[in-house]
Amino acid sequence: MLIAAILRTKGPDVVRVPPDTTVALLLTELARHNIGAAVVADGDRLLGIASERDVVRGLEREGAGLLAAPVSSIMTADVVTCTPRDSVEEVGETMTRRRFRHVPVVEDGRLAGIVSIGDVVKSRVRGLEYDRAQLEAYIHGG
Repeated sequence: MLIAAILRTKGPDVVRVPPDTTVALLLTELARHNIGAAVVADGDRLLGIASERDVVRGLEREGAGLLAAPVSSIMTADVVTCTPRDSVEEVGETMTRRRFRHVPVVEDGRLAGIVSIGDVVKSRVRGLEYDRAQLEAYIHGG
């Protein structure tokens, strides 16, 4: 299965914040959308990604003053991305191996969506359920 299949189900919407957004406002956006990370972008140009983990690490280092700091001070700038043509399995393995939970999807240099580890797991479970149903149908002569 390809990442494009996840995007067809999930849609292309991505919560974006500009790099000068305060960490406090980032937290407001994460809570409002019930998500764990937001893309940091200048228009369509991907600059980084800021997650709950980035905030926690920043708070541990800098204390509550971090809330007034710009998101650019805590974001991960070296972002691993994927394309709609990448396999769900490969992206999931990369996420597990590199220990991150969100991957922006980029196509033709533009942000096309974002996938989370939850999206990957749901997709893999659906594939396994389909395979099981096919095997049961075969076993029972259907």
